[in-house]
Amino acid sequence: MTPVMAAGAVAKQAEHRKQDGNVLFQNNQFIAAIHAYTEAHYMLGLALLQKEQYADGVRELAKALDLGRGANPKSYMVEEIWQELAKAKYLEWDHESSRRTLELKKLKEACESALKDKHELHCSQMEGFIGNRSTSLLKQLDALGRVFRIAAEDDTPTEVPDYLCCKITLDILRDPVITPSGVTYERALILDHLQKVGKFDPVTQQPLKESQLVPNLAIKEAVHAFLDKHSWAYRMG
Repeated sequence: MTPVMAAGAVAKQAEHRKQDGNVLFQNNQFIAAIHAYTEAHYMLGLALLQKEQYADGVRELAKALDLGRGANPKSYMVEEIWQELAKAKYLEWDHESSRRTLELKKLKEACESALKDKHELHCSQMEGFIGNRSTSLLKQLDALGRVFRIAAEDDTPTEVPDYLCCKITLDILRDPVITPSGVTYERALILDHLQKVGKFDPVTQQPLKESQLVPNLAIKEAVHAFLDKHSWAYRMG
């Protein structure tokens, strides 16, 4: 089966799950309906990614993630969806980054060529000032290089700031919550800690209950802003 055919089959499955969701919703089986809609968006997102329709695939996976988190943030499917979404975001960035890099390279070469042509024209018109003209050309080329290096910075992977990372996994935060002690964790990880290890803050060792966890909206917005500008970081998430 070719990738396109496989993608078509998955898209049909997604439509069936969407229809299942509609029936469940009409029968007031809301949790089951949300689960069906989540699967529908998830499968459709994967089908679109197979066709290399990254933007549309990312949009469908993001819908699936929002639905899954709303129904059950600790579900295994939420983690699975996140992994696929992060992979899709990275592939989308990698595709666009390669295109931007090529465009910047061509533009830089064109600008350098224009500066050299201008230099040669001036040299032919003003004999005796070649040394000064050469120095001027080198400075202009150096300045041009700095401009293009700055333009390429957003597409250059570095490190994710510590304050955007979970204190347990050290991965970039996805669904951050803050404890009364002021420590921010990934929601699913801290919930797992409270259930399996103990009712205390892993960093401060202070007593901690699930009801005390509060969404850290400021950090969540900061993470979204960082990822929007540095989508290479999805590979680290």
